Amino acid sequence: MSGEGQHARHVAIIMDGNGRWAKRKHLPRAMGHRKGVEAVRELVRSLRDTSIECLTLYAFSSENWKRPEDEVDDLMNLMRKFIKSDLPEFIANDVKLHILGDWQALAPDIVEMLEDALEQTSKGSRTLAVALNYGSQAEIVQAARKAAAAGEITVESLAANLFSAPLPPLDLLIRTSGEVRLSNFLLWQAAYAEMIFTDVLWPDFTPDHLKQALEDFANRERRFGGR
Repeated sequence: MSGEGQHARHVAIIMDGNGRWAKRKHLPRAMGHRKGVEAVRELVRSLRDTSIECLTLYAFSSENWKRPEDEVDDLMNLMRKFIKSDLPEFIANDVKLHILGDWQALAPDIVEMLEDALEQTSKGSRTLAVALNYGSQAEIVQAARKAAAAGEITVESLAANLFSAPLPPLDLLIRTSGEVRLSNFLLWQAAYAEMIFTDVLWPDFTPDHLKQALEDFANRERRFGGR
């Protein structure tokens, strides 16, 4: 498929660099996370001006529990505030929330808030998918178990049991902050996705950076293993 003018329907972002952003500005890590949430907010608001049908964000990995307890607590509190403050805007802007990962294992009040948010946004036409307590290898193992229990394991049956099953195929994966690795994120889904690694730290990532990434994607030639 020629890349000329193609549109990315599903974009995923590994939001990296909050801690480094704070360190460079001699601020506590918590301030980096807060600024990172502001970047999420601006990006979600800009979606209506793009071709994107689904934006998937890596918010909290299953490995993030290894971080210091006060940092994890701060991240969880930020999540609570974000859901409370932004849910009405999601509804108003026709944004549907989807969650990837073992999110039911989070604190009971967060689980309740997320269940409410999923229900209230279920009619949205554009999707914000959030990876919470997520690890791609565990997702693939779980999907394989479910596929095996139902019958034969095939590419199709495994894909149908992934957290991302209702979402469009992944077109573009972006990672901020200069790191060049997937960090156990969407390993199966990224099989033929285009990738962009940028040195921009996540709190500094703007809708203009996303627009530039979409233009870059539009000019790439995707062969999907063909010639």
